Amino acid sequence: MDECIERLKGKLVVSCQALPEEPLHSSFIMGRMALAAKEGGAGGIRANTREDIREIKSQVELPIIGIVKRDYEDSDIYITPTMREVDELMEVRPEILAMDATGRVRPGGLTLDAFFEQVKARYPGQLLMADCSTIEEAIHADELGFDFIGTTMVGYTEQSRGDRIEADDFKILRKIIAKVKHRVIAEGNIDTPQKARRVIELGAFCVVTGSIITRPQVITRLFVEALEH
Repeated sequence: MDECIERLKGKLVVSCQALPEEPLHSSFIMGRMALAAKEGGAGGIRANTREDIREIKSQVELPIIGIVKRDYEDSDIYITPTMREVDELMEVRPEILAMDATGRVRPGGLTLDAFFEQVKARYPGQLLMADCSTIEEAIHADELGFDFIGTTMVGYTEQSRGDRIEADDFKILRKIIAKVKHRVIAEGNIDTPQKARRVIELGAFCVVTGSIITRPQVITRLFVEALEH
């Protein structure tokens, strides 16, 4: 695992994901997307679902941050929300397993603390990443013992609504880096090479970028909107 961690230091992690309603939804396509990312120099991949990760592993030998996105009626949490998703991921053994680490209650009324203890008890050697939305959540995840603290959910929860990770020269990221002891992964709206470089300069361990590289419909829309205005 030490080798895996060192391979990610200062590197770009490309998020290769496509949800069922998206044009590129296909494990085959995500595998090729990961291969393209590797050829471009990516140091790691973030991927969704056991099936996509299995295909990606057949195409590249890069550290993978694995998640499973699944909706439950009794919770707003959708990134690796229950042990069901954890068990699915562990069938394909991503180097890092990421989960929602916000203050919201998980399916079945489970708290983050209780869920974290369950995961560590079942898979004690697995590296875990906390997808947080606020500075307070990041500090709490750090205290729990997550191996990586991520800014993934900034702006996507009620408690962080209106926040943007890149605002005021990455103010939230800088505060998190200053207050936690574990490695911080910068993720969320980092959509230019300049922003990616900046978060590494500020002390982020590595940076995750997704839509601006792997979602052609998003990239196309940026060009179309520029022409319309």
